[in-house]
Amino acid sequence: MVRRPVAWILALVLFVEALGVAALNWFLGIVVDRQDMSLAGLDPDAMSISSKAGGIVFGLYFALCGVVALLVALRDRAPAGLGRILLISVAVVHGLLGAFAWGLVGPGAFVFMVVVLALIVLLLMTYDRQEGPSEESPEPPPGKDPAPALPPAAPSPS
Repeated sequence: MVRRPVAWILALVLFVEALGVAALNWFLGIVVDRQDMSLAGLDPDAMSISSKAGGIVFGLYFALCGVVALLVALRDRAPAGLGRILLISVAVVHGLLGAFAWGLVGPGAFVFMVVVLALIVLLLMTYDRQEGPSEESPEPPPGKDPAPALPPAAPSPS
């Protein structure tokens, strides 16, 4: 049974976003290649290749973050180490993309980016780290004495 579906949803969203970003950049690279126009003196072939390479890199980055979210969902534990760093970095990326999307694309793209950002933050906050057993014995609650001590041993008759 799925206890916390946020990791599953986030993994699916990140995989779809990875495909979308890669496809969009690949399409833009093809458009630049077919236009055969220079922008501020840049070579059209260099712009086309850069767009395609950027799409592949960002697509792989989002897919890797999706794999981390999928592993969190499968293991039902908090991400650790590199996985946690990747999820924090993708949260920052979505915050920045959301800020740019408002001005360049419109409120719809902004809302999408904020929803993905919220899913990432929710994933990071809901999976608390479970600490192992403590080496020290737990302290008694304030106002209560620890377990009563054994009475002193009776003197043995000699």
